[in-house]
Amino acid sequence: MKEIEKIAERMLEKQKICYPSSVDSEGFPNTKAMLRPRKRNGISELYFSTNTSSKKVQSFRNNPKACVYLCDTLFFKGIMLKGTIEVLEDQEHKNMLWKKGDTMYYPKGVTDPDYCVLKFTTISARYYHHFQSEDMEIR
Repeated sequence: MKEIEKIAERMLEKQKICYPSSVDSEGFPNTKAMLRPRKRNGISELYFSTNTSSKKVQSFRNNPKACVYLCDTLFFKGIMLKGTIEVLEDQEHKNMLWKKGDTMYYPKGVTDPDYCVLKFTTISARYYHHFQSEDMEIR
């Protein structure tokens, strides 16, 4: 595994918040703080839960291009993962991410139509540290 991948995995484990960005209908980026992914396949696939009715879901349906930014403010370093997001509403993926207590956000439970899964597929990464950056393709 490449060093940037190892660093990104450690950051995903350590940081509680990450910052996914979408592209709105006017072509502008929109960034939102979200809890770290609930499930992942290394750094190549990240899975988030969210509200189907949210503006970011609408943005991802219209334009799947996205990035997810992770940062360690203590050591002033960060990783931007670039890729695409799919909005998944099938029951298998919803069950995969469901956790006890999620009814706080989705009162109708795991079958709530306002509950969906975002699957982020990483294409590349850029690691910022010591005032320099390194790029890496992920495939």
